[in-house]
Amino acid sequence: MKRGTVQYRRGFHIIVQNSHSQAASMVIDAGQSEGGPDNRHKGADQWLYVESGAGEAIINGHTYEIEGGALLLIEQGDTHEIRNTGSGPMKTFNIYVPPAYNAKGNELPPGRPD
Repeated sequence: MKRGTVQYRRGFHIIVQNSHSQAASMVIDAGQSEGGPDNRHKGADQWLYVESGAGEAIINGHTYEIEGGALLLIEQGDTHEIRNTGSGPMKTFNIYVPPAYNAKGNELPPGRPD
């Protein structure tokens, strides 16, 4: 059993992980974005839950409006960018299967837990 506490601090933070999955929080400031047209997880699916805030998710070139309560499945290989178009921070909770990042936030090779 592993345990973590979800804390929404500016930026991207790994909360807890094992060799099969990983949980992280991400806070994007108003007017900012994460990812881009070349951003993709080569070896992991990403579940992204919007805790609060509003913005856009650009997935494979398609734009989707998102706000608190939205849940997205960004499949491995999907290009994606998350933009905060609201007036305050956007808080997201993310699950990666398998882990996509090491503890320092650097992307892992496909299917390779740290």
